[in-house]
Amino acid sequence: MSNPPVHSSGPTPTEWWADAVVYQIYPRSFADGNGDGMGDLRGVVERLPYLAKLGVDAIWLSPFYKSPQADAGYDVADYRQVDPLFGTLEDFDAMLADAHQRGLKVIVDLVPNHTSDEHVWFQEALASPPGSRQRNRYMFRPGKDEVAGSGDGNRAPNNWKSIFGGPAWTRITEADGSPGEWYLHLFDTKQPDLNWENPEVQEEMRSVLRFWLDRGVDGFRVDVAHGMVKEAGLPDWEGAAAMVEGTEVHREPMQPGDAPGAHTDQEEPHRAVSPTYPPSPFFDQDGVHDIYRDWHRVLEEYGSDRMMVAEAWVEPAERLARYVRQDEMQQAFNFDFLLAGWDAERMSESIDASLAAAASVGAPCTWVLSNHDTVRHSTRFGLKDPTTFPKGIAATDEQPDAALGLARARAATLISLALPGSAYLYQGEELGLPEYTTLPAEARQDPTFFRTRGAETGRDGCRVPLPWAAEQPGYGFSGSHSLTAAAPWLPQPESFGPHAADQQDGDPGSTLELYRAALAFRAERRLGRGSFAWADSHAPESGVLAFHNGDVMVIGNTGFASAPVPEGYTVALSSGLEPDSEWTGMQEVPVDCTVYLVKS
Repeated sequence: MSNPPVHSSGPTPTEWWADAVVYQIYPRSFADGNGDGMGDLRGVVERLPYLAKLGVDAIWLSPFYKSPQADAGYDVADYRQVDPLFGTLEDFDAMLADAHQRGLKVIVDLVPNHTSDEHVWFQEALASPPGSRQRNRYMFRPGKDEVAGSGDGNRAPNNWKSIFGGPAWTRITEADGSPGEWYLHLFDTKQPDLNWENPEVQEEMRSVLRFWLDRGVDGFRVDVAHGMVKEAGLPDWEGAAAMVEGTEVHREPMQPGDAPGAHTDQEEPHRAVSPTYPPSPFFDQDGVHDIYRDWHRVLEEYGSDRMMVAEAWVEPAERLARYVRQDEMQQAFNFDFLLAGWDAERMSESIDASLAAAASVGAPCTWVLSNHDTVRHSTRFGLKDPTTFPKGIAATDEQPDAALGLARARAATLISLALPGSAYLYQGEELGLPEYTTLPAEARQDPTFFRTRGAETGRDGCRVPLPWAAEQPGYGFSGSHSLTAAAPWLPQPESFGPHAADQQDGDPGSTLELYRAALAFRAERRLGRGSFAWADSHAPESGVLAFHNGDVMVIGNTGFASAPVPEGYTVALSSGLEPDSEWTGMQEVPVDCTVYLVKS
């Protein structure tokens, strides 16, 4: 039986970011402009016409700052300099100006929880004594005695574990050669956590914000936005945190012939668990909101159209909504929707909860399916259970059904782009790129792979350089330099060839052209600023998502039987069929397909 229609509507702010489609650029893997095998800012400039034609509204660049690259740039040594790997400040300014001329907004990454251990501040801290002003910029603490009263300080200050594996504390050697204090690093040892109780840290980050705002950036994606503030006293905690957790209870995927709504859960319904369970003393502390209220005031100095988006793995949705209250950030990534997987019930629940939570604080929703920290959704959806969330996939793991995964990914994309709010795309998803699931271990560079001794495969599989031209070396990653360029910094699989941009450009059935068509339709119909209501035919227990956004009806079919197209509607766009006469008089939505419908 169909669920009764559930009507939800969010706010409709007038700022550009309220309904923007933002394209994430992972600079080292997007495009190489000088032939050294590493993506860079000149490569971004060369591909801006491609992005403008794709139809996105903004680009978000992952870190390009000066860095030893221990965590692919999320270990910042200088927040005000471009790393030579990616170019110069002049290259950034040229890229920014070119993007703006094409009508593209530019968002840059901000990494405020930690710096690189090569940052001048941390080097000063190492050279300074305990209790000094230089040490107080970071989370230095004396160790616990191995034997009470011994004064040896041989034990870490507490039992916290690093998100990347191993302990979260490292002991230094003092300038005189004696064993010294310990410093906190929730991530890699080369990423010491800043002390956000220190006013000097707070003022420095305000200055960094103004530096990039003065150059003309339109916003910031805030890394680990739920971090920074730690519980007073740094108490022990027996849990283990992750940027994103897996799933709590395994459910065998629905099979053909199963009764609609049949579940085979062992204990309780399958659901994603909190990335920190039980709640941790270092994530989602109330004090982070004081920081964002302060930053909000900084952005207001530059007008009302500058924005921040939070990377905050926080649940439930009501807790996440606190980050986007009117005096804090403008957006937060909706990871609950990403974690829902290819499952109509979970997607339906996430859409309802997300829209309601965002509306409660007058903020727009965001919708995202992949990013640089997750296995690509075109691959996840091809696994036996398309709701699982592996931390990387290796050659020895279950290999996905590539065709099935891509069909479902295309369908899920049409669902997300038809929802009111803002959408974020990860580079290469418009090409239908799969995860590189057989990347050799010796090629991997993610610190999570090494710190867990391979227990976590890591994120390299979604970070492989993009294929631009099928017949060129490196699939054209180095553009005009391809014939003489160095090999791309990560190897590319042979499966990338058919996905290359030049193979899809102009092909009406390609994923690239589907994205272009969907983005054009979204813009024309103003779906990002539209209204939302479940349709009468919405039946997630049978695998059917059906909703209205204004005068557009969307039907996504995740089940095992075709879904009817209601009378009086015609198909405007389909994820599973080429735009030809098959749409005319189409009466059923195929399995693993989403269609946009308009009144006949």
